[in-house]
Amino acid sequence: MKKLTGIPVSKGIVIGKAFLFLDTDFAEIPRFRIEKKQTAEEWARFLAAVNEARENIGSLQHVQKSVTGEEDGILNTHLLMLEDTDFHEQIKRRLETGLQNIECVVWDVAAEFSRKLAASPVSYLRERAADIADITGRLLNILLNIKKPSLADLTEDVIIVTRDLLPSEAVTMNKRRVKALVMGAGSQTSHTAILAKAFEIPAVFGLPGITSEVTSGDTLIVDGGTGEVLIKPAAKTIEKYQVLIVKAHEKKDKQEALRDLPAETADGYRVALNANIEFPEEMEQVLRYGAEGIGLYRTEFLFLNAGYAEEDEQFRAYSHVIKAMGNKPVTIRTIDVGGDKILPNLRSVEEKNPLLGLRGIRFSLAHPDLFKVQLRAILRASVFGVVKIMFPMISGFTELETALSILEEAKRECRDKGAAFSERIEVGSMIEIPAAVVIADILAEKSEFFSIGTNDLIQYSLAVDRNNEQVGYLSQPFHPVVLRLIKKTIDEAHAAGIKVAMCGELAGNPKATAVLLGLGLDEFSMSAPQIPPVKQIIRRTNIEKCRVLARNLLMCKTVRDAEAALKEGDG
Repeated sequence: MKKLTGIPVSKGIVIGKAFLFLDTDFAEIPRFRIEKKQTAEEWARFLAAVNEARENIGSLQHVQKSVTGEEDGILNTHLLMLEDTDFHEQIKRRLETGLQNIECVVWDVAAEFSRKLAASPVSYLRERAADIADITGRLLNILLNIKKPSLADLTEDVIIVTRDLLPSEAVTMNKRRVKALVMGAGSQTSHTAILAKAFEIPAVFGLPGITSEVTSGDTLIVDGGTGEVLIKPAAKTIEKYQVLIVKAHEKKDKQEALRDLPAETADGYRVALNANIEFPEEMEQVLRYGAEGIGLYRTEFLFLNAGYAEEDEQFRAYSHVIKAMGNKPVTIRTIDVGGDKILPNLRSVEEKNPLLGLRGIRFSLAHPDLFKVQLRAILRASVFGVVKIMFPMISGFTELETALSILEEAKRECRDKGAAFSERIEVGSMIEIPAAVVIADILAEKSEFFSIGTNDLIQYSLAVDRNNEQVGYLSQPFHPVVLRLIKKTIDEAHAAGIKVAMCGELAGNPKATAVLLGLGLDEFSMSAPQIPPVKQIIRRTNIEKCRVLARNLLMCKTVRDAEAALKEGDG
């Protein structure tokens, strides 16, 4: 037996047979000189390949909708990349100046795009390299007449082992037969990772060389919670994991039995448990876990490719989610880019310290036309359900007032065009900066709710980059400063008669559930699979006990003291 440990991406334990899914090897792409008069013919071959790729993706979208009902946002992204004018222009320029066959031109241009993206310190851009590879592979397979096997045709239960599974392959694979994913590449926030979580397929990524360690048919144990992959385990090891699988299923069944029960303490204190989403593909999972609403709909994915942020495209994406939720609220966060999330289609000045630069609401206010397009799309979609809008990274009253005035402009434009929208849209502020906490009483005058983004609140209040290996350990959610900022936000909001939600990672941390209840939090929002365990804790506790715990933690001077108080409270 051999044990490897990679990146835990999607929880769950699976024992099964490996299916080695190898990439097409483009290392030996034909490369030869052509005459200038042949460039027109090569360009025509490229356009024909683009058309065929577009038709293939269209067919995949049709099959995907008819079989699974999953949203095809990723395939739409690839369609837009195929039409990207910059990509086309660079291909044509390289073809006419380099005078080489179209296959190697496509490979070279795409490789250049990918290198720049992969070398970026920005995670969002690094992950787009997978989409470039996906489209490039599709075009080269067509140009070279290579027929790649399809994971949609699987007839047996398997554990996919591959160097890298492209997003389009993950979208269209036979999910009933794929029991786990093991990849050499990948990250926790890649498209494929998000899809694995949405489809509840256990996954471990980040295992370079895995395809040389495994042969198709090998027995594997995959633990998506720990990141462990066991190759050819002994019978005793298999028996041990079979027991763990049974226990995990029993635990999950108990938690999912709470699906339709309220998030209410034993003594009757009620809160709301909502879900965070980024892609419409996640809606099936959200409903299955009994979310009472969407507490955070991240909209950045709509803006990652040139041309994709068209108003009608946004309208369709928002409408899909709102319709799926019925009469349950959907809180849409306006575009939150900047910092570690950069739009490749908007050229901007390189910032020396982007986390303190043009991000969140600042970006929207600097691009009011783009902002109004998004607001109009949200307004139009609001007729299909209960919609809330929240503005990210609010640091001052003027920002909030300006954002609200642009929202009013968007409403006027909708009225002028005869576009219907709901008049009952609540608008709130995200509390992510210490400055917003200090003036929470003032922001409450113009906000109908607050939503605390703990990821950034911790980062800015403690001056810690959690992705920095040297100081990441200082990103401590139970730091006295963090707890006091949360408490002040809740107190100021309640004094003004508005509710407070939390959509940062702390909301889905079971260790924090009792503390947040005791601090007075009204709504928790987290990834859908986190809802059952958090609900289970809520229903087992009582609010007075939680309030005592919160008071004890607020008096702690150090994180160590707070963690000790937490353990004592659990006891």
